[in-house]
Amino acid sequence: MEKTKKPSRQQVYTLVVQIGRKEGDGLPDGASGAALMCFASGVDEAEAVRETVAILKQADTAPLDVTGYGTLAEREAEGHEISDEERDLMQRALEENAVIVAQMTPFFDDVSKEG
Repeated sequence: MEKTKKPSRQQVYTLVVQIGRKEGDGLPDGASGAALMCFASGVDEAEAVRETVAILKQADTAPLDVTGYGTLAEREAEGHEISDEERDLMQRALEENAVIVAQMTPFFDDVSKEG
């Protein structure tokens, strides 16, 4: 009897990671840090967070905080609108057992204030 491949227990989680500045981090000049929206695979959200932080550290960034927004099904249940592009990236993260940075938003301190 041929055994069929067991379905993966991996799921993809949407995470937003705030990073600080670190030499060689690739952030724009003047940025004080950034928020990265990531899609990360894991058997649970804790594993997805650990993998994401480890990979971002390897990429010479300084992760400060991670906020989890759940799986695709959890986000849909909460009424989040999820674009086809996001769905494609989530599928890719699952297939490749990867962490994908889908969006990077740099933070800039308002240094024009004097006084």
